[in-house]
Amino acid sequence: MATRDEIREALADYRVSCNSNERLRRMQRDWSKVIHLDALDVDAKFTMHVVRGEITSIDDGLSGPCDVLVRAQSEDFADMFWGDLNPVQKYLQGEIKVQGSQEDVMRLDAISSIIWPEV
Repeated sequence: MATRDEIREALADYRVSCNSNERLRRMQRDWSKVIHLDALDVDAKFTMHVVRGEITSIDDGLSGPCDVLVRAQSEDFADMFWGDLNPVQKYLQGEIKVQGSQEDVMRLDAISSIIWPEV
């Protein structure tokens, strides 16, 4: 089980990885979304704002309406954002739940493939 602070730290690292990847930024330049992240086993909820492919903020709590909702166990969140686990496998197994349009789910998959191609 990961703590709220560990998930927060993993999200901060993920933000740096995404925002510093020029290829990813170019590919996602037309993608602006609000993503809610909800850890099911600990009190850890976050709102991620993506504007034109850049993660502009990650706030505590679930604020406002979202375009995408991701629910997972805390350990899966931490491992996913640190690049230690392939979220697609967990998604296909039903261990990570994603609610949103099919296009948004596919974009999240593409982001993961670019940031951590070897996972």
